[in-house]
Amino acid sequence: MVAVLDDAWPPLDRAARDRLGRRAAAAARALGDQDVVAVALTWVDTSGITRTKAVPTARLGHAAEWGVGMSPVFDAFLLDDSITTGRYAGGPVGDLRLHPDLDRLTPLAALPGWAWAPADRYAQDGTVHPLDARALLRRETARLAAGGWSVRAAFEIEWVVSEGDGDDDGFVPACHGPAYGMTRISELPDYLRDVLTSLAATGVTVVQIHPEYSAGQYELSVAPEDPVGAADTAVLVRETIRAVTLRHGLAASFSPKVEADAVGNGQHVHLSLWRDGAPEPADGAGPVNAMTGGDGPFGMTAAAESFAAGILERLPALLAVGAPSVASYLRLIPSHWAGAYACWGLENREAALRFVTGPDDERAQAANLEIKCFDAAANPYLALAALLAAGRAGIGAEAVLPAPVDVDPASLEPADLAGRGIVRLPTSLGAAVRAFEADPVLRDALGEAVIDTVAAVRRGEIDLLDGASPEEIAAATRWRH
Repeated sequence: MVAVLDDAWPPLDRAARDRLGRRAAAAARALGDQDVVAVALTWVDTSGITRTKAVPTARLGHAAEWGVGMSPVFDAFLLDDSITTGRYAGGPVGDLRLHPDLDRLTPLAALPGWAWAPADRYAQDGTVHPLDARALLRRETARLAAGGWSVRAAFEIEWVVSEGDGDDDGFVPACHGPAYGMTRISELPDYLRDVLTSLAATGVTVVQIHPEYSAGQYELSVAPEDPVGAADTAVLVRETIRAVTLRHGLAASFSPKVEADAVGNGQHVHLSLWRDGAPEPADGAGPVNAMTGGDGPFGMTAAAESFAAGILERLPALLAVGAPSVASYLRLIPSHWAGAYACWGLENREAALRFVTGPDDERAQAANLEIKCFDAAANPYLALAALLAAGRAGIGAEAVLPAPVDVDPASLEPADLAGRGIVRLPTSLGAAVRAFEADPVLRDALGEAVIDTVAAVRRGEIDLLDGASPEEIAAATRWRH
């Protein structure tokens, strides 16, 4: 037997099902008035791929009340759609029910006639599926809240745009201007405009968009939200970008390594820790950003320092969910702004943890921690759940950060690295998985079923790509995320 996640979300009883059905029926009528004919229900699998089942709009009420059937086997899918087997996932037997989260039900401007809702996965008896990453994230958010803390989170989305339709012909950059150059906006202005207008129409607040370093690469940042909302938005942003790209006759890739000899796509995570119910002279009682206003490094409070230290301590294990592909380790190399060393620093883009203060007069809102070593192969719900668990453990242990690093750690001599306690993060997925399985905090927070299934899927990908060259790994991964 596997423990359920009822402390994250209660079981669905008859009264709850009736409420969901009535609410969804009303939502379906409103969608019909907008000419929406179908709703895509999505979840993200262990390999970081967004999977879906869809229902006609008229069936949304039934889907909310009773769920849409799907196999538990998807927890054991590899990136090539082959299936591995673990102790808790894999095989043809069993059934789960997908229930749309009606709070996030959204018409898709990039796919006219369609709406989207992230799905929660339940067993047939109404209990939450123990491998549901969205429920895991809700639980970790609730555990922090029990201590008076909340977190605001956001993902930076990096992707490359290719000519063609993403077939086996490889990657051909759809724009050729220099890194960060205005030329790249001038080359694809209609495309980028449609990305922005489509996201705005779905309620996503885009903070900035710009050309990135690699050929054909862009990056988009969004406003911070609660952790579950941030993970939902990451899925919505990526699928909106993908749909707009296809409508323009192009292909988008979020893979951590699109070409073996080029800079890869990251999916950096920004986190800020907030003290709930703290006094704010300007606004009365309300949450206060613990990342500033304290006596710790660069103005951190003691709790924020401990939160960051908890994450830093567990980065090798966290890579199994944050850099979860064999291709991730082609990206995670020194002097590429990927955060290949387990260290932290103020505005240091080569440190795995970059502390961001923001402008002096905006620090109360802007100060945050950026995790640079994570990439776009990650399941955003699972990645955030693990990060919150590590940060919460740091708070509980009153952990302290080591001295910050203010240079590229790759520029330091080995003796200096050793003296500062700075180590390379795992250089292979296998090493990250071993650290993940051995970490007691993550095992306790995520549960045995998640630990076993993540490890099984990661080892399945390692076996799948065993002996492949970097070029072959990049090609196998290029169009999967």
